[in-house]
Amino acid sequence: MGISVLISVYKKDNSVFLDKALESIWDYQILKPNQIVLIKDGELTSELEVIIKKWAVRLDTSLKITALHQNVGLALALNEGLKSCDFDYIARMDSDDISTPARFKEQQVFLDANPLIDVVGTYISEIDENENLVKDLVKLPLFHDDLLLFFKKRNPLIHPATMFRKSFFDKAGIYSNELMLAEDFHIWYKGFLAGCRYANIPIIGLKFRRTSDFYERRSSFKKIYGLLIFRITKCNRDLNFGIKSDLYAIIYFLIQLSPRFIKRYTYNLLR
Repeated sequence: MGISVLISVYKKDNSVFLDKALESIWDYQILKPNQIVLIKDGELTSELEVIIKKWAVRLDTSLKITALHQNVGLALALNEGLKSCDFDYIARMDSDDISTPARFKEQQVFLDANPLIDVVGTYISEIDENENLVKDLVKLPLFHDDLLLFFKKRNPLIHPATMFRKSFFDKAGIYSNELMLAEDFHIWYKGFLAGCRYANIPIIGLKFRRTSDFYERRSSFKKIYGLLIFRITKCNRDLNFGIKSDLYAIIYFLIQLSPRFIKRYTYNLLR
């Protein structure tokens, strides 16, 4: 079973972070992926183009680049990338995070040994702009039934730390931009509805970059209001989650409307 790594980049991404992300995917993995599929989501900065050209020379045919003429957002960019993923396992990665060396090996071994699991995630740690450790460990439940219960409150997997079977997207469908900046929530919802099976493995597979603008990027009123309405009117009804899950959705909405110091405190408390 081969591995495709799916990553999208757009003009506001940091070129240094992208370079380090690609290094972690290719240079430092115990199990090197078979290909990297990189989506250029609209016009990029010259700094980003320099990094991409550098890696295009290094990787040759192992790097597939799809250039979109305009920025379409992460969900639609990833859908374009899925068309170019040639292998049975698809590992997600963001352009500013760092995969740990054992990540791909451990995820592939797990999927090989558990044919009923459609997607597997990992624990993460969190770093800042300078790669200083912000949080040493973020844990999530490991088993499918526990992850379904966890989804009543929050996302059951950390999207850029996941590895999918390609067949997951045949079952659940592709990414949707129905929910602004919440494509991960929506794909987990569709997967649960389609009967897909989830798991996490207890290793730190990713260093997740929590930068200074982290809370602002997650505070769009349109995003958090849209997520609230979708949770209450659709997700919680379709998955039979009940009133308690509606209350969690309302609490999350109110936290996201709160001042930054409250968001920071509750994020650190609940993460």
